Amino acid sequence: MATMTSLIGLINKIQRACTVLGDHGGEGFSLWEALPTVAVVGGQSSGKSSVLESVVGRDFLPRGSGIVTRRPLVLQLHKLDDGQQEYAEFLHAPRRRFSDFAVVRQEISDETDRITGKTKQISNVPIQLSIYSPHVVNLTLIDLPGLTKVAVEGQSENIVQDIENMVRSYVEKPNCIILAISPANQDIATSDAIKLAKEVDPSGERTFGVLTKLDLMDKGTNAVEVLEGRQYRLQHPWVGIVNRSQADINRNVDMIVARKKEREYFETSPEYGHLAHKMGAEYLARLLSEHLELVIRQRIPSIISLINKAIDELNAELDRIGRPIAVDSGAKLYTILQMCRAFDKVFKEHLDGGRPGGDRIYGVCDHQLPAALKKLPLDRHLSSKNVERVVTEADGYQPHLIAPEQGYRRLIEGSIGHFKGPAEACVDAVHLILKELVRKSIAETVELKRFPTLQSEIASAANDALERFREESRRTVARLVDMEAGYLTVEFFRKIHLEPEKEKDHKNPSRSAPNPTMDSTDHLRKIASNVNAYINMVCDTLKNSVPKAVVHCQVREAKRSLLNHFYGQVGQREKDQLGAMLDEDPALMEKRSQIAKRLELYKQARDNIDNVAWK
Repeated sequence: MATMTSLIGLINKIQRACTVLGDHGGEGFSLWEALPTVAVVGGQSSGKSSVLESVVGRDFLPRGSGIVTRRPLVLQLHKLDDGQQEYAEFLHAPRRRFSDFAVVRQEISDETDRITGKTKQISNVPIQLSIYSPHVVNLTLIDLPGLTKVAVEGQSENIVQDIENMVRSYVEKPNCIILAISPANQDIATSDAIKLAKEVDPSGERTFGVLTKLDLMDKGTNAVEVLEGRQYRLQHPWVGIVNRSQADINRNVDMIVARKKEREYFETSPEYGHLAHKMGAEYLARLLSEHLELVIRQRIPSIISLINKAIDELNAELDRIGRPIAVDSGAKLYTILQMCRAFDKVFKEHLDGGRPGGDRIYGVCDHQLPAALKKLPLDRHLSSKNVERVVTEADGYQPHLIAPEQGYRRLIEGSIGHFKGPAEACVDAVHLILKELVRKSIAETVELKRFPTLQSEIASAANDALERFREESRRTVARLVDMEAGYLTVEFFRKIHLEPEKEKDHKNPSRSAPNPTMDSTDHLRKIASNVNAYINMVCDTLKNSVPKAVVHCQVREAKRSLLNHFYGQVGQREKDQLGAMLDEDPALMEKRSQIAKRLELYKQARDNIDNVAWK
């Protein structure tokens, strides 16, 4: 089995790595939150700072009245071999070692002011401090602002609730061990730390009670009932601490000397002598470290399971946003073609119905084109006055004898000419829809999000291809209209029978004599009616053939060969040009880098925990 030192030391290193990567909370899985920590909780002036300094064996925390701890302090203790020089490191000051702990104290104050300013306000942004020393046990402690009941001058009215909310955010986590600090010279029933611990840990499984200032109790009183668990019972034993006096602090009494004086106090005390073997800062540190090791061992399977789950999720995220690209030309070209195929797949899904958009093309063909054809000004073109003009001009100086064939042809050609506008409008409407689908498809292609330059290149190539398809479609629909005008359907006119004159007379018995004016009007109306009937037939034909041409020339070609020309161009580009196309969004590159670092951290943590815990 692994030693306590190696296992807890490993957890410390993992926690520090988590903090470096920003993996200390927030949404989703956090390795930091999966690992046990010890949160130090107490009211203002309860002796929290003195307890921490006693555990560390160094005087390194800022002191003063009011709220001194205004940011959480994540304190990681790393045990060194005897004889090694102790030092401290801050996360915000990497590669700088502090061997003077008075400078450490000043650095904590300066770093606190950097976030909160020289005010009495608080911040939930933690300070990360690691101390390496032969005089400590491997342990992670979180020093939190002291609980208070009243806001003093210079503090917001919400400061009381803000501090409690911050403390709760740490101690509510099931992996948090609560170190509840209470002064012995106050009634334990009024302890802010015990009250809060009872709320978040009613069973007391996670709570360790620490009683400070035993030497400051009124004469004739003692805290034996509390320390023996008779006044307020916890699942873990209470620990009494005797802090340095203010006089000792003022004289800079060494912490090692203070620990010795603390041991002597308990050993010689008539009230606490029988408890001396489990009192004092050194015992508290060992107790916490042993319990922390026990908790870690119990939770190793669940921690490993959570880590494995996180590794799977991070791998999936890397697959989604894309792995790093190789540097050779072949790999870059392969990546570009992969991106193009991914885009092409999304684009086809829009057209074929897997995604919205293709239905709009159907709407153009089935609704917009017929509506536009109905609005053509054919009534004006086939008015009696215009029919008379066209028919008269068509025959020149020789009037027609039976039927004005040239007049019919010119009226039909003129009418059919109106169909070009709606047909070309159909082409343009489908073109705009296809362009919009290209834009949407690029935005929806997840693989392309990391390459803004390639997005632009694909958009440009696709739009160029759509322009070519539109021009071909315009020429095709224009040919369809011209073909209808260039060759008329003779069967239609062979079925037209002019009504016999006698039939007209039979229908109008009141007419006793010919009326040249009336006959001329009926004649022109009949011509207009025949032409209109033929145009309606042509209109029905074009309503079917124009959409077919548009789909064939634009939609089908877009599905089949939208990027064919682009593929040919890309294949001829040099390595540097290909690299320029794969110029990624810096934010995405940073995201991938962070994911890769977290992934490496989780893999190392899993392997190291396995090796250390079970070897």
